[in-house]
Amino acid sequence: MPVNTPAASPASFEYLRDWRGVLVPLLLLLYFALFTSTLEPLLVSLTPVGAPVIYVRDSFINLIGWHLFLVVLAITAASLIAIAAAILVSRAGGADFLPLARSLANLGQTLPPVAVLALAVPAVGFGSWPTLIALFLYGLLPIFENTLAGLGQVRPEIKEAAKGLGMGPMQVLWRVELPLALPVIVTGVRLSVIISIGTATIGSTVAAKGLGEVIIAGLLTDNLSFVLQGGIIVALMAMLFDALFQRLESRLLSAQNH
Repeated sequence: MPVNTPAASPASFEYLRDWRGVLVPLLLLLYFALFTSTLEPLLVSLTPVGAPVIYVRDSFINLIGWHLFLVVLAITAASLIAIAAAILVSRAGGADFLPLARSLANLGQTLPPVAVLALAVPAVGFGSWPTLIALFLYGLLPIFENTLAGLGQVRPEIKEAAKGLGMGPMQVLWRVELPLALPVIVTGVRLSVIISIGTATIGSTVAAKGLGEVIIAGLLTDNLSFVLQGGIIVALMAMLFDALFQRLESRLLSAQNH
């Protein structure tokens, strides 16, 4: 008697479609990180005669780890400072400091990353610190402005209703304003993370570990294969984190609507 195999439910296909934006770049990133050597026949034509086709001075997993470490550390610090500053200037007592806070947040976007590195190296030396400073400064503006926008879109009547329930100013901030502003704040963090993933590649010019060393090695030796390997992995990382943050934003908005 034949055994009937249960068909996949529409819900399972819908679930996979929902996660497609995350799974595709994740799987491609894992492939490039672990099995780049299998691409050697395709990349050999982009490599100078006698030069290595695949970057082997360090493992891609190690370089990805260092790259993400720099980005996460810098954006975590930038988020704490930018959100705190936005909260401060959104209060009545700190409104006078808004122009100053906005000017400081814009500072990172005004200076090119290379200029920040050049100024930071004499102060903190070579290595990860100059890159962290550059990423921190570049990450401030989107988070600061989005936090201001998110707090500003909370309707006054909602805050008044919270006060009517006996909440104090800090309770209104933590239990009403910030939860309602969170999707917009997360959007700012997402933008900063995506910018920082690309910007972190220049850190290798000052001896910071990361995927930039693959790209720079390719540029110095006229090896387009190295440049492509590093560039594609950085692009896949940016796509992956963009998709993850977009899903988080969607969940937060869905939770608010319900």
